[in-house]
Amino acid sequence: MEYKKNNYTKQRNSKSKIEKRTQYESSYKKTGYSKGKKVVKKNETATDGSIRLNRFLANAGICSRRQADDYIVSGVVTINGKVITELGTKVFPGDEVKFNNESIRQEKKVYILLNKPKDYITTASDEKGRKTVLELIRGACRERVMPVGRLDRNTTGIILLTNDGDLTSKLTHPRSNKKKIYHVFLDKNIKKDDMLALKNGVELEDGFIKADEINYTDPVDKSQVGVEVHSGQNRLVRRMFEYLEYKVIRLDRVYFAGLTKKGLPRGQWRFLTEKEINILKMGAYE
Repeated sequence: MEYKKNNYTKQRNSKSKIEKRTQYESSYKKTGYSKGKKVVKKNETATDGSIRLNRFLANAGICSRRQADDYIVSGVVTINGKVITELGTKVFPGDEVKFNNESIRQEKKVYILLNKPKDYITTASDEKGRKTVLELIRGACRERVMPVGRLDRNTTGIILLTNDGDLTSKLTHPRSNKKKIYHVFLDKNIKKDDMLALKNGVELEDGFIKADEINYTDPVDKSQVGVEVHSGQNRLVRRMFEYLEYKVIRLDRVYFAGLTKKGLPRGQWRFLTEKEINILKMGAYE
């Protein structure tokens, strides 16, 4: 079996002084500043107390800001009784905002860490009547929280639930590079050569994937490994091993963006500490 390594070629092109100047000036625009004058970033609350509608919806725990844009365009959001479909619309203090004819109020932010058991899906509801993770935190808060990302129905481990739309967008964005560690139980012992292959990377139908780290978790049982990844590709870990003709018997996420399941039994939940919340918001996790 051959493994396709990811080869990158770096090319350096010389730039004229004019090109460098253009690049220099554009960098000011990207960071929200211009020479001698500060420009308010578009996601900041203005001095008049207004806030963009998509951020208002995200802060209320309705959805992420990207999803909010879709809802706005579809015409299910109103401000003071008027249907709003224009992106960039602002909400001012005292405005009445409705989503699907239901009034929206700004909620306090809630952050819950759950150690998900098997046979629960990470959605708010399921048309097939399957159990969802929201059933496990019933009564934890009045606010409407949603799972951040997903775990397969048969995958166990930690998952974050929150009504903080900004944080959800940040953690689920492809560029977030959040670290995740899984404890993997295989149907047979894995060879060191195959572990090296996964670390070097393999080419699947949807692109190149790799394990950032992979090690045995048991000195005797070579069918158990710990895998660290940063990619958010769907069913990444399972597909990596399937490619090498290993079957994943059990998969448990033990680490997510600086959060661990230490001291949290399966099926139980807890609120995040202020320190953990600040680390997530600052992106100060590995």
